[in-house]
Amino acid sequence: MQIWVDADACPAVIKEILYRVADRVQMQVTLVANQLLRVPPSRFIRSVQVPSGADVADQEIVRLLEPGDLVITSDIPLASDVLKKGGHALNPRGEFYTNDNIAQMLTMRAFMDELRGSGVDTGGPAAFSQSDRQNFANSLDRHLAKRKHG
Repeated sequence: MQIWVDADACPAVIKEILYRVADRVQMQVTLVANQLLRVPPSRFIRSVQVPSGADVADQEIVRLLEPGDLVITSDIPLASDVLKKGGHALNPRGEFYTNDNIAQMLTMRAFMDELRGSGVDTGGPAAFSQSDRQNFANSLDRHLAKRKHG
């Protein structure tokens, strides 16, 4: 198993957690972005730069993903593709996307897009908090422990 990161929109504090995890559990963490990323020197951490363009990084992650891999993303359509390919998807706030919740999330996303398209100000996501960071770290640890023992 390895971890893929949809890195363009991933908060820096989440990347820091992933860097520490990569070395601690000696697992490959690959950040995919359409910009050059600086990552710490480690044989377990690498970055892949893809050409800019809508969904180019997402498509590269799906192409390289193996069943059982974990993808860190807040992109719901990418999470849906990850699940279809047999991977796991976790958002930076520590919530796993599942086959049970992904359809509802896609529907809500489409609804919000429709509202914004008609001029309704839907606000943005809540600011990223310390508890979001902690939820992410806890969810990641539980997932890795489950993979190791299961």
